[in-house]
Order: sequence, then C-alpha cells, then structure tokens
Amino acid sequence: MTKVMIFGTFDHLHEGHRFLVTQAKARGAVVAVVGTDPTVHTIKGRPALQSLRERVAALAHAFPDITVIPGSPKDFLEPIHAQKPDLLLFGYDQKLPPGISFDQLSCHWERAGALQPHVYKSSILSRKKRRDIEEKGKK
Repeated sequence: MTKVMIFGTFDHLHEGHRFLVTQAKARGAVVAVVGTDPTVHTIKGRPALQSLRERVAALAHAFPDITVIPGSPKDFLEPIHAQKPDLLLFGYDQKLPPGISFDQLSCHWERAGALQPHVYKSSILSRKKRRDIEEKGKK
C-alpha cells in the first residue's frame, strides 16, 4: 500500500483539515506530521492556539486509522527521511518551511484540493478563534 505523508499545524481541527486527511486516505496509508510549536511559529509567524500534545491527540482521536507523529523542531525533513513515504500530499496553499525547496524532497509530491477555502482556511478560522478566546478572557 502507498504510504502518504501530510503535514500541518492542525490547530483546532476543522473541516478543511478533515478534507485533507480524507484525500490522503484515498491515496493510501496516512502518516500525519503535526508541526511543533517552534515550527508553527516559524512558518505562521504566530503561536498555535493549542499545544502540540492537544493537536496530536485531537487528530489521532478523529482519525484512529492513521499514524500521527510530531514533527522535528530542528529538521523539517527528518520525518520524511524516517518514515520514507511514497507520496507527500500538501494542502492546496501550504508552503514549505524556510530554507526547504521542492527539489530537496525525496519522493513524489502532490497538492490536495481545497474545501471552500474562503470558509475553511486556518488563518481565517484562527483569527475568529483568537477573538473568541480573548472575549472569554475579558469576562
């Protein structure tokens, strides 16, 4: 069976994340790499709302039939070298970490489709979630 690797923050798991996992599962056995806190900050320029532990647990709970692992805080390519996937599936708008190019990837890669990106985009949803959390804190 084809081993498919996906990557993400998976902060407050939403339908866009579920859509990516479903697309990956249609291609083979899934290994999901969840970004560490330093990695999230490097790529997104802000911290995740949930801890790495919470994000890993939520994804594993929602999809018990996939393998969920934390990424490496020092080497973005380490999970690829360790797991040796056949395919890397990136989100429709996902960027590579700074200093990494598609030429450095050791296997085939594809872009996943998008599920209503004007609704299920993490940056949009996280802004709303951050506002909700701030409002709760003021009460």
